[in-house]
Amino acid sequence: MNILLTGATGYIGKRLLPILVAQGHRVICCVRDPKRFNPPKSLLPNIEVLKVDLLDAISLEQIPTDIDAAYYLVHSMSASKDYLALEKQSALNFRLALNKTRVTQVLYLSGITNEDVLSKHLNSRKNVENELKKGNYHLTTLRAGIIIGSGSASFEIIRDLVEKLPIMIAPKWLNTKCQPIGVTDVLSFLSKALFCKAVYDKSFDIGGADILSYKEMLLGFAKSRNLKRWIYTLPIMTPRLSSYWLFFVTSTSYKLAVALVDSMKVEVICKNSEINSILNIRPIGYQEALSKAFAKIDSNQIVSSWKDSQVSGRLHFNISDFIDVPSYGCFKDVRTRLVKSKERAKENIWKIGGENGWYKGDFLWQLRGYIDKLFGGVGLRRGRTNKTSLTAGDALDFWRVLYANREEGRLLLFAEMKLPGEAWLEFRIKDNQLIQTATFRPRGLLGRLYWYAVYPFHGYIFKGMITAINQ
Repeated sequence: MNILLTGATGYIGKRLLPILVAQGHRVICCVRDPKRFNPPKSLLPNIEVLKVDLLDAISLEQIPTDIDAAYYLVHSMSASKDYLALEKQSALNFRLALNKTRVTQVLYLSGITNEDVLSKHLNSRKNVENELKKGNYHLTTLRAGIIIGSGSASFEIIRDLVEKLPIMIAPKWLNTKCQPIGVTDVLSFLSKALFCKAVYDKSFDIGGADILSYKEMLLGFAKSRNLKRWIYTLPIMTPRLSSYWLFFVTSTSYKLAVALVDSMKVEVICKNSEINSILNIRPIGYQEALSKAFAKIDSNQIVSSWKDSQVSGRLHFNISDFIDVPSYGCFKDVRTRLVKSKERAKENIWKIGGENGWYKGDFLWQLRGYIDKLFGGVGLRRGRTNKTSLTAGDALDFWRVLYANREEGRLLLFAEMKLPGEAWLEFRIKDNQLIQTATFRPRGLLGRLYWYAVYPFHGYIFKGMITAINQ
């Protein structure tokens, strides 16, 4: 069967793709930026890539008419103040495009929306579902709450809070109840619901085996890591203060923190979970979901991470917009070394950032990350998805990977920190030379003043960095 997969570069889509291929399907992957799409080579014979923007109705005209089913896995909690209208328009464009095909079923992953008063984020999910229902196909909606898995936003935020704060003075929404679900169960529901007539034209809540408060989830995480933690809730923390609390302590962006705090005031507990018996799935509990997540982390097998999504960095970011490093009107810091060992240099380059640090002046990098957070940037806490490999589109602390070719020996990064301009950092091994180039394109006088203000640190940081890489 031909399956259309939207959100193929997203947290769920990237994990669902190999499952669909293993089931024998041909998958048409809709992506906004093909350069961010790096599926395993083993999948390539069974997939097709379409460059599609759901807000651009014309781009949707290239969707083939012979698709049999489609997954709608796109959403945003922070891309724009007008995201409710944008998400509804995306769903409308998608529905109209699919009405021109032979599609039988559309599967939509939404949020649990059982309360009368919903957050802005959950209300948008419900609006999208209502829009998709109008199509000439059978809609199956799976509504999930907190998803627990290696690289998921919820898991990483919980991890940040528990591992960094022995004592937490937290807002009262930590007492709100929810029903977390493991990402493996989410994928089972999505894959098994495909072409299952018993779930046509229906909506189902999907959740794990446990109903917990957010406070219980934090303490449960601490227990799984053998950490002692104390949490005290206060009724005086406003939503704004709560958002700042999440933003500065965790790796989330401020806009995402606002959306999360807004949603965490609403209970997300399953009411219609008959799909468990229909698809013969017994969801695992919270502790088992944590164990599975850490098993993936410990074996360095994180398939996807929310930090690699576009909403974790600059808005409307396409790799192709920045992959050609400019030279005119730019400041550059270029350093070269004769390569002692090409393989060792490549290994050091590909391990840079995250827990490995930046090889020189890590305290200065951390200070720059903290300053970035103060000005609403992404900061340095995003880390990296995989400890040893990098692919185009990956987040790498406050950088975004634009190009990564280990065989060629070239890694190109683009800065997503708050800057009065644009910055690139490139490592390249050519012939017997290691070339390290930092490029900054200033924006106005402030940009030029910024370059000269940080210039004294370049000699210390960049010289030490290239020396360490070339060890």
